[in-house]
Amino acid sequence: MFIDEALRAHEHPGIIFRPGPTGRRAALSGGPDVWEVVAALNAIRDEDPEIDSASLLRQLSEVTGLSPAQVGIALRYYAAYPGEIDERIVLNNEVADREEQLWEAQQKLLEKRKP
Repeated sequence: MFIDEALRAHEHPGIIFRPGPTGRRAALSGGPDVWEVVAALNAIRDEDPEIDSASLLRQLSEVTGLSPAQVGIALRYYAAYPGEIDERIVLNNEVADREEQLWEAQQKLLEKRKP
């Protein structure tokens, strides 16, 4: 695993790998995970499917607070390993949905019941 990550980091300067509750994942050095950048990209595209690439990159930089160079690093990594990043996005969406369901169930338990 570490050899593969070292090779990927060498191939994609600016990418590191972080541990976390859902496993190790690719991230920008000093920045967010690559899946977060790609999720933001997808959200912008969903909001405006006709957006041109220059506007998309500019908006992605604004939304994420990343420089154009950092966005480029994340997108280059995604271009090389789309399955890995897409899988991470699905996994994180599933975890978020599960947590929301648990929170809603907890809120129902805490609601004042009428006698």
